[in-house]
Amino acid sequence: MAGLSFCGNNVTKNAYSVDTGMLNNGCFVDALNLVPHVFLLFITFPILFIGWGSQSSKVQIHHNTWLHFPGHNLRWILTFTLLFVHVCEIAEGIVSNKQMDTNHLHLFMPAFMGFIAATTSVVYYHNIETSNFPKLLLALFIYWVLAFITKSIKLWKFAEYGVGVLHLRFCITALLVVLYGLLMAVEINVIRVRRYVFFANPQKVKPPEDLQDLGVRFLQPFVNLLSKATYWWMNPLIIGAHKRPIELKKIGKLPIAMRALTNYLKLKDAYEDQRNAEDPEKAPSIWRSMYRAFGRPILLSSTFRYLADLLGFAGPLCIYGILAHCLTLWVVSSTSYRHEGVYFMSSNELLQNTSVLAVLLFLALVLQRTFLQASYYVTIETGINLRGALLAMIYNKILRLSTSNMSMGEMTLGQINNLVAIETNQLMWFLFLCPNLWAMPVQIVMGVILLYYLLGTSALIGASVIVLLAPVQYLIATKLADTQKSTLDQSTERLKKTTEILKGIKLLKLYAWENIFCDSVEDTRGKELTSLRTFALYTSMSIFMNAAIPIAAVLVTFVSHALINKSKPSSSEAFAALALFHILVTPLFLLSTVVRFAVKAMVSVQKLGEFLQSDEIGDDSWRNGDMSVSLEACKKHPGATKAINRKQPLLYQMDSYEQPARRPLRPNETEDVAVKVNSGFFTWGSNLSTLSDINICIPTGQLTMIVGQVGCGKSSLLLAMLGEMQTLSGKVYWSKLPVSEMLHEANSKNRYSVGYATQKSWLLNATVEDNITFGSPFNKQRYKTVIDACSLQPDVDLLPFGDQTEIGERGINLSGGQRQRICVARALYQNTNIVFLDDPFSALDIHLSDHLMQEGILKFLQDDKRTVVLVTHKLQYLIHADWIIAMKDGSVLREGTLKDIQTHDVELYEHWKTLMNRQDQELEKDTEIDNCQTALERKTLRRAFYSREAKNQVDDDEEEEEEEEEDDDNMSTTTSRRSKIPWRVCWQYLSSGGFLMVFLMVFSKLLKHSVMVAIDYWLAEWTAKGNVPAGLPDSYYVPVFIILCGAGIALCLITSLTVEFLGLSAATNLHHNLLNKIIHAPIRFFDVTPLGQILNRFSADTNIIDQHIPPTLESLTRSTLLCLSAIGVIAFVTPSFLIALIPLAVSFYFIQKYFRVASKDLQDLDDSTQLPLLCHFSETAEGLTTIRAFRHESRFKQKMLELTDTNNTAYLFLSAANRWLEVRTDYLGAVIVLTAAVASIWSSGKNLPSSMVGLGLTYALTVTNYLNWVVRNLADLEVQMAAVKKVNSFLSTESENYEGSLDTSQVPEDWPQHGEIKIQDLCVRYDPLLKPVLKHVNVYINPGQKVGICGRTGSGKSSLSLAFFNMVDVFEGQIIIDGIDICKLPLQTLRSRLSIILQDPVLFSGSIRFNLDPERTCTDDRLWEALEIAQLKNMVKALSGGLDAVVTEGGENFSVGQRQLFCLARAFVRKSSILIMDEATASIDMATENVLQKVVMTAFADRTVVTIAHRVHTILEADLVIVMKRGNILEIDKPETLLENEDGMFASFVRADM
Repeated sequence: MAGLSFCGNNVTKNAYSVDTGMLNNGCFVDALNLVPHVFLLFITFPILFIGWGSQSSKVQIHHNTWLHFPGHNLRWILTFTLLFVHVCEIAEGIVSNKQMDTNHLHLFMPAFMGFIAATTSVVYYHNIETSNFPKLLLALFIYWVLAFITKSIKLWKFAEYGVGVLHLRFCITALLVVLYGLLMAVEINVIRVRRYVFFANPQKVKPPEDLQDLGVRFLQPFVNLLSKATYWWMNPLIIGAHKRPIELKKIGKLPIAMRALTNYLKLKDAYEDQRNAEDPEKAPSIWRSMYRAFGRPILLSSTFRYLADLLGFAGPLCIYGILAHCLTLWVVSSTSYRHEGVYFMSSNELLQNTSVLAVLLFLALVLQRTFLQASYYVTIETGINLRGALLAMIYNKILRLSTSNMSMGEMTLGQINNLVAIETNQLMWFLFLCPNLWAMPVQIVMGVILLYYLLGTSALIGASVIVLLAPVQYLIATKLADTQKSTLDQSTERLKKTTEILKGIKLLKLYAWENIFCDSVEDTRGKELTSLRTFALYTSMSIFMNAAIPIAAVLVTFVSHALINKSKPSSSEAFAALALFHILVTPLFLLSTVVRFAVKAMVSVQKLGEFLQSDEIGDDSWRNGDMSVSLEACKKHPGATKAINRKQPLLYQMDSYEQPARRPLRPNETEDVAVKVNSGFFTWGSNLSTLSDINICIPTGQLTMIVGQVGCGKSSLLLAMLGEMQTLSGKVYWSKLPVSEMLHEANSKNRYSVGYATQKSWLLNATVEDNITFGSPFNKQRYKTVIDACSLQPDVDLLPFGDQTEIGERGINLSGGQRQRICVARALYQNTNIVFLDDPFSALDIHLSDHLMQEGILKFLQDDKRTVVLVTHKLQYLIHADWIIAMKDGSVLREGTLKDIQTHDVELYEHWKTLMNRQDQELEKDTEIDNCQTALERKTLRRAFYSREAKNQVDDDEEEEEEEEEDDDNMSTTTSRRSKIPWRVCWQYLSSGGFLMVFLMVFSKLLKHSVMVAIDYWLAEWTAKGNVPAGLPDSYYVPVFIILCGAGIALCLITSLTVEFLGLSAATNLHHNLLNKIIHAPIRFFDVTPLGQILNRFSADTNIIDQHIPPTLESLTRSTLLCLSAIGVIAFVTPSFLIALIPLAVSFYFIQKYFRVASKDLQDLDDSTQLPLLCHFSETAEGLTTIRAFRHESRFKQKMLELTDTNNTAYLFLSAANRWLEVRTDYLGAVIVLTAAVASIWSSGKNLPSSMVGLGLTYALTVTNYLNWVVRNLADLEVQMAAVKKVNSFLSTESENYEGSLDTSQVPEDWPQHGEIKIQDLCVRYDPLLKPVLKHVNVYINPGQKVGICGRTGSGKSSLSLAFFNMVDVFEGQIIIDGIDICKLPLQTLRSRLSIILQDPVLFSGSIRFNLDPERTCTDDRLWEALEIAQLKNMVKALSGGLDAVVTEGGENFSVGQRQLFCLARAFVRKSSILIMDEATASIDMATENVLQKVVMTAFADRTVVTIAHRVHTILEADLVIVMKRGNILEIDKPETLLENEDGMFASFVRADM
């Protein structure tokens, strides 16, 4: 027992004697201290282990995270402090015990038990709280009281014996007394508030709303302090991501406090509060409102940040302490004090003990990292809240923007999109970085002071290097931003060109022009690469500065120290200084970024302010006080409009859902008028009235038509009645139903909303059905009627998923006519009393418009007794009108029924009559054209879909194959596939950068890191004590040090350059290969691959490869090598460290594995939820008038809030996952530091010089900074490599066989001279997997014959024309032109010698000359001649620039007919002896077509012309007619002969066409 006795067995003094009284024996007092701890353990353990099974919870809630005892956070903080003090007590006890002759367990045993008891208390408390059983807290209360009493006795005894503040044990005991007292107070407070004991009626509690709602999965605000700090609640989510991907359902919805609506109201109140009565014009400051709404969390975050920064300096100081006291290991200090043979330690002695310092260092690191992550989290959450609030604010403003703003171009859609996509994000990022602004200067000042204290003046010289180079970094950062802008411009330009190529790819291939266009894209890409090169240069400079500054600073400091002080620094000073430099570099590097963001944020706020101050649509006409207003109308009125600059406070809540009433009438006015305008003058904002002196009535329940020339203000009149225009004077009255009817009608029709169909159709990104029902309840019968009235059924049947197909920006694009009919259907379907239709027939052909008029307007709307106002150009419908308003130049010309006008204004009536006759004649012509137009629309739609479906099947196959590669596709393989790093793709990326560059990069990186280690090692050698041979002064160390540092700086530059330029060459090669592959792919590839998908490769993916992969790669390699070199150094200094490394490595592996998978999923979610949000904004801005006419603002607001919240949830989870990772890696780093320190302290006794210990510890400290970067960069790189993978998947497509078996030299120059065509047994298919489209076709065409081919849709006509150009797979038979089999010719030769005119006209942006002859081979005369043949000469002459006149993108500045004529001219420019016309006259009116037919017959008199026709009369003059059916030739002969056969196919076609 001699070794271990509680009070020590000292023979001379009887330790157990109590002669002087019980309490005067220190050992007995210590034993007394054990009692409370043991008591707590005895009580709580049975409850903890047994009680929970039987303990039913009082309040059932689904999360066990409900914290509701008052003083919750305070208790956790106090308990943690208590634990820390207990650790100090244990340490003090052990160290004191070492000074005694025998072991005194009472010095540290009670402290140890106290530690365990404190831990138990917190576990016990947590369990009681979550199961809501407060009575059990009594046990804790008793414990705190007992502990408080026993410790107080001890303190009192110490004071009695004169042990004072100088002695550590006294301080610790005093602290413990205070802590126990505070904890007791917390416990009393719980009793006071909850009254669970000593009171008759305990307080009832309810969990917060969020926790009752099972949908809320974001628990950060509701969990306890420990879980908050370590993100423990995220574990199930992140680890679960391994088994199955994270979906939107899994992340649930946001807690109420973080929803956009809550934050919007906060910000809105702060914004509106600033409006003052004296100066209503003054705009409220957005900065101030942001501060008022979100200032508190920012202050909290800054506090955390300051704490973290101060704790950060503990690292260097502890290193200093450990090195200084390393050699004086167990030296007894002289100031010891003994009482009763028990050793008392002085306070500063503890801090000289290296082991204690190591533990302190560990604790400081853990705390510092915890505070830092907490600070980050708080700012990010606030930033997200701010963004939600801003988005809601912008959206509300958009809904109230005055229309003139949009149309006069003050506020473009682009500006609004920028506000949403860029400015709000800029502000959010600024908020993230904002605590840095005031934390960094403090950090820098502190660091410099400490350096000065360590090394004197030389430290200041070194620090000045860092400070002086900071502006340079700022300069580089601004330059970077500029270059990025110019790169963006270039890439938009390149994308525009690429899009054009892809849209017109069929034409380019048929004319063999691919290479010309390909070169023009390469040209733009070249410019883009030049600015990318500058970008890369600046990026590498910035990386270089970042790496080189600390080296330079260290070099300057130590060299100047050697020169000034003529002595070498001690190793403790040197390494503490080194660690300080590492700390200082980060804020200086970040400062430039933060300043840049602050500047950007200021610009963003200014833009936002301007936007929020812009004009709004007014809604206060009823404030004019000219009448008493019924209560109902007071709620909110947009009656007639004044667009006032909205500077008064708007008493307006996001949730006011009641439908606002239109302006009521004075009682004396008649009821049969729905809308009445009295002497109205309206304007679009430029004080000149657009509409003047308008006096009209719209009769209720009748059909009113508004007619007039283009631009006379018909649409403006509708908008003026809807209150969209600014009223200069006059009134708009909307009738109000009598009250009795109101009640009756209220349920059937929405009174004050107007069904409105605009001229320019506006669709939502939603299904067809959603677009038509537009938020009204779905009524099958009504829906069916509306669809039939608008003849949408055939179009809907063509869509892949019927009326559930997504249309709009991200869905399928419909033609103009289809879009317009959907908009009209929407106006008809809505249950409104009044319907405004603005020129609904403009994009419809004659049958559709007749059907719509009869079925939709006359039948459906009139039967319903709805008031209809119709704007139209089709005068033949005037006979149906009940009331006509004729307009001219912005005023009303006539108003009345058709009869009135016939009698009173004969002139006008006659004018109309002549116009009507002309329209009727056109009608006869049009019927055919229009028919085909609709048929053509439907045909293109059908083609688009079938190919798309085939592609989908192919896609599925590919995916299945990928899955089948891993044979048994059970749970384990899917998880392994999700967590694998795509090494193969990385290798493909690197190899496309070139092997030399890869080798250079790897080599220079390794060399650089070796040199960095060498510098520090040399420093250790230099400062090592006493092992310098007598002959080696400082002059031996300094030059080597300088050389090493210089080499390090040079290598930094080289590595940063090689990585960036490796990335650049990879980007160059990948884009070049991608472009060439795609342009030379067979036409089938474009049929089955959606255009959007190809464009994505050129836009998003190329952008990632260009700009994002290189920096990520650089950062990844740098942080990995830093971590590895650090671990290497530590292992070299203390090999025993390697044993501890194994468990650390294993845990690190698992952390990164889980995190990478979860992070990827969350990033995908973030991206996929962002798109709908941006789309919703731009959609709303485009369809403002419609939304406001329908009165659907509140529904759209609701949708915007939902979309914002969804996106914010994904983003919050993503940033919480990043915090999860960083906390874990930081704690791992702290453990590494602890093990390294302990290992080196143990071995320092065994001849390890202190300088080496310093080297190891300094490196261990850097690891903590870089561990999480390794994982973050790995995860980012994995996401970014997906882009490379997608691009590579396109690189594997087969190209067309351009070579052919004949050499170009074997083909005669002027082939084909005659144009004789033999088709022998021809079989054609689009793809080896598909059925043949032409089966065994045999035709012989004489030179110069005119051949017509006809047949039903899908009979193989177009396929035959493609076969001439070898565009499709000819797998049997051959086509021989002038004796040469075309399949043997090189494609370029074949396609450049034939001409074709396609059915859909394609023009490219550029000049007219470029469109006719991109190869620049023809003379101007030849071009003019071609234009003359195509009837275009006069029109082109009239354009400015003639042949060099501009053609906009897609030829939008010409009508469809003109475009078709240009395509004809293009074919004429090429004087080939064979011309193929594929339904080329579809969109030309009859007159022009007849001229053309004649021209073709004359101009091509001696050439072979093959015409594919869908209007048979165009080929009646042909020499030979071929009738096709299902890929076979049905009839072939002269047209006359075929017509004689009455039962023949051709004859029936001609009959149908007549």
